[in-house]
Amino acid sequence: MQQVPIFNDYIFGDQDREKMDHDGHFVFPELLTDGARVKLTESLSYIESIIPGCKERYEPNRFAAEYDSYLESLIPHPQMLQLAREVLGEEIRYDHCVSLNRPGGNGGIHWHSHGYSEDDSRYGYIRIFFYVNGFAADDGGLKVVPGSHLYRDPKIHGSTDAALQEGWLAGKTHPETGEPLEIQTLSVPAGTVVLMWTHAAHAVTPRKQDSDTRWTVVYGYYKPGKDPGERWISPEFLKKTFPGEEDLMSLY
Repeated sequence: MQQVPIFNDYIFGDQDREKMDHDGHFVFPELLTDGARVKLTESLSYIESIIPGCKERYEPNRFAAEYDSYLESLIPHPQMLQLAREVLGEEIRYDHCVSLNRPGGNGGIHWHSHGYSEDDSRYGYIRIFFYVNGFAADDGGLKVVPGSHLYRDPKIHGSTDAALQEGWLAGKTHPETGEPLEIQTLSVPAGTVVLMWTHAAHAVTPRKQDSDTRWTVVYGYYKPGKDPGERWISPEFLKKTFPGEEDLMSLY
């Protein structure tokens, strides 16, 4: 059965891939279809509603696709896998689906990065963020440091911009250009999709008190060959198979 499209038409050519590899992320404004935005809002609203009183260590926000059939259906969606494979190559594995909803007054999140295969750049890991209703730079906005991913440091940390600048960022230059690394704050329209290499430094600004909820979900995929560490997948879910994607859940 043919699945309903989740993406509008897009181009991710060689220059786009080069930009992603240079910056550590790539932005597709308004990539999500209107229909996908409606379904995602419904699913993410449901995930948010069942968090209170949830089972500890199996929280709906961390295992989102296991609590909602629509979010689960996107894991092997042909357009999702095509996008992941355009970056990682043909052989990929699913790692997690996490809701990142930020209601009004949410404090955002400090600077951090994630790890995978620090010693071998042949093995990549990407996160695919769906920003269903977008964000402004100063209202639940994504902050990045272009080029930080090339250091392949899984432990970048900074409680504030100043802390990052005075700490990890001090004296750092882009490994390819030699230009000083700098913080950038993004602003994107509704329906935006962002690709990000796992080692890229990123943070989120606080959501304004009177703002509505920023609906967001992220899917992680990697090129197998190294142990990705803790995967937010239950033992039961690991046993699932998807038509045409029988190896998607396996570790290697």
